[in-house]
Amino acid sequence: MDALPATMQRAAYDRRGPVPQDVIRCETLPLPVPGEGQLLVALEAASINPSDVLTLTGQYGMLPPLPAVGGNEGVGRVVALGPGVTAPAVGARVLLPVGCGTWASHHVVPAASAIVLPPVGDPLQLAMVTVNPPTAALLLSEIVPLREGGWVIQNAANSGVGEYVIQLAKARGVRTVNVVRRAEAVAPLEALGGDVVLVDGPDLAARVAAATGKAKIALGLDAVGGMATDRLAQCLAPGGTVVNYGALSGEPCLVVPGQLIFRGVQLKGFWLAQWFRTTTPAQQQALYGELVREIAAGRLHARVHATFPLAQVAEAVACAAQGGRDGKVLLVP
Repeated sequence: MDALPATMQRAAYDRRGPVPQDVIRCETLPLPVPGEGQLLVALEAASINPSDVLTLTGQYGMLPPLPAVGGNEGVGRVVALGPGVTAPAVGARVLLPVGCGTWASHHVVPAASAIVLPPVGDPLQLAMVTVNPPTAALLLSEIVPLREGGWVIQNAANSGVGEYVIQLAKARGVRTVNVVRRAEAVAPLEALGGDVVLVDGPDLAARVAAATGKAKIALGLDAVGGMATDRLAQCLAPGGTVVNYGALSGEPCLVVPGQLIFRGVQLKGFWLAQWFRTTTPAQQQALYGELVREIAAGRLHARVHATFPLAQVAEAVACAAQGGRDGKVLLVP
């Protein structure tokens, strides 16, 4: 391993505000020394998710106390061991603890809780394993039973979660209707394996019926809110379920009462943090083990729009907060 630097960088904030890039800054600190039972981990890559942006604006459902360091997921390499630590070895790739403030060049983490990842595989892809892939997998498995050959419809299909849904559903033999908000997003999702890709609009239900042969769709995945939620509800079979897991429109979910009363459509919510609170470590490890294997082997992936060094974290956050991207924004050393 190379000699350790004398300093480290981290992206910190001590206030929240409506313009997320205005509250985050990169600062330099002395490099920490791992203590008894600890590892020093150097960052390989950390993602910027919509939840990270909403945390900076104060709109997310769970906010860390201030001051704080941004970021909830990432991967790194072990560069030093504290006293009494023999494993993981220096050079091992590990998953950074969820919510530890991953937008930093170095982290001191407990050795006993370190999750070792395969040494092979794209670090950018592995850095995105904590949030979006399990969300996609659980949306397909925890809400309603989906049989092989069945259909699921989703909006924001070109988001990180949306692209994982397409790949995971295809691997399970489930067909997808993928709704996007701009025409240029159609072709990439068709190339990814989306069975039907449509631009959202007031006549969405009619176009979905025509494209699927009036298939009985039991599940709709909503990341947008507003009237987009109702448009998904219109596409479902009677008794179907819309599950909301995001609010990209910034508006509350709206469903016309007739969908709920006369057609029996249900509206539910999903939050990955809540799933963690109600499941066992064994269940969590089983899910992540499967996802990590698929990502490391290159069978599960997400598009990357851009990478930024930590010194340009404000520019990175501004990029992640804007619409029209064609992939995820990540921070790298």
